Amino acid sequence: MLSVARKKVLRSKLFRQDMVDFRIDGRFDVILCVFDSINHVRRFSDWKKVFAAVRRHLLPGGCFIFDINTQRKLERLIAGPPWVHRFGRNLLIIDVTALPRGGSNWNVKVFEHLNSSRYALHEEDIVEVSFPLPQVVAALRAHYMKVRVIDPVRSTEREIREAILHSN
Repeated sequence: MLSVARKKVLRSKLFRQDMVDFRIDGRFDVILCVFDSINHVRRFSDWKKVFAAVRRHLLPGGCFIFDINTQRKLERLIAGPPWVHRFGRNLLIIDVTALPRGGSNWNVKVFEHLNSSRYALHEEDIVEVSFPLPQVVAALRAHYMKVRVIDPVRSTEREIREAILHSN
């Protein structure tokens, strides 16, 4: 993915490191962690290390924006049916199931169309975990003066935009 990104974003610096304890030269106004990436970090003690590493790399007044799959959302996904999505002549199926201690397994299957009657199966299991929101907020408050939680289901688009634009 980094080689593709280097071709598409020519003037960028890209790094490959573990999000739990990354160290790079420089500090930033904004650090983003999107697509529920932190949910792939399995221990809460490591979530705290992520929050600390990000704080070390923010300029004064900087903003850390990230999203998570909450425990409630993972429970809804586990209780629901698998997702089925056709794209072109290919088929994607994602089935989210429960793991011990509140984890979830995302079984991702892609049936790649090869010719009129043949498909190739690409399959991967991806583990995600989440923790109680009050616990996450308390861990953030250890490093950040201002913590704002935005629920995209309950917030309007305007509230979300304003929260992002005015975070500091």
